[in-house]
Amino acid sequence: MQDKINANIGYLRFKRFIDIIGSIIGLIILSPVFIVVMILIKVEDPRGPIFFKQVRVGKGGSEFYMYKFRSMIVDAEEKLGELLTLNQVSGAMFKMKDDPRVTRIGRFIRKTSIDELPQLWNVFKGEMSLVGPRPPLLREVNEYTNYQMQRLLVTPGCTGIWQASARSSVGFEEMVEMDLYYIRNRNFVLDVKIIFKTITVLFGSKNAF
Repeated sequence: MQDKINANIGYLRFKRFIDIIGSIIGLIILSPVFIVVMILIKVEDPRGPIFFKQVRVGKGGSEFYMYKFRSMIVDAEEKLGELLTLNQVSGAMFKMKDDPRVTRIGRFIRKTSIDELPQLWNVFKGEMSLVGPRPPLLREVNEYTNYQMQRLLVTPGCTGIWQASARSSVGFEEMVEMDLYYIRNRNFVLDVKIIFKTITVLFGSKNAF
């Protein structure tokens, strides 16, 4: 698989340059959105934190904290075990359309992907890229086959082919194939196409939950 990865030095350096510039511009331009969302989260649940951080697995199996706006109740992780039998996607991933742990403001920011915006900080730090495979959870990686582990060969991204198109409408195996297609064929033009397609998702995707 290694020889099928686009590891062109020029592309990777330019990709990192775009990540830095893009994350800085994004954090500045979207700062009013950040402020509004922060206020709404606090109004609905004054005792809970605004941001949610979670250990994710990045390139080569490295672990890092990924940041999101909190869209669930405070003890959401503890209640996950009670809902696993209601999982609506196949494979090493949990998705539930009417997840009772999601708050009112949480439903909106998840539907529009606004909850993902704090990950621009992860991009700036180099833990993530603007475009790449979604960084998985530790419990998900523990269930990976050797074939699925190929998702960890590159830096994970805020968005990718799966996030910008099918999202929750496909199962885990199909998501893996989409990610591996990107890994084999990634280039500047493909990255730009994915980013622009993701922008349309911000207006609400029927496949987001």
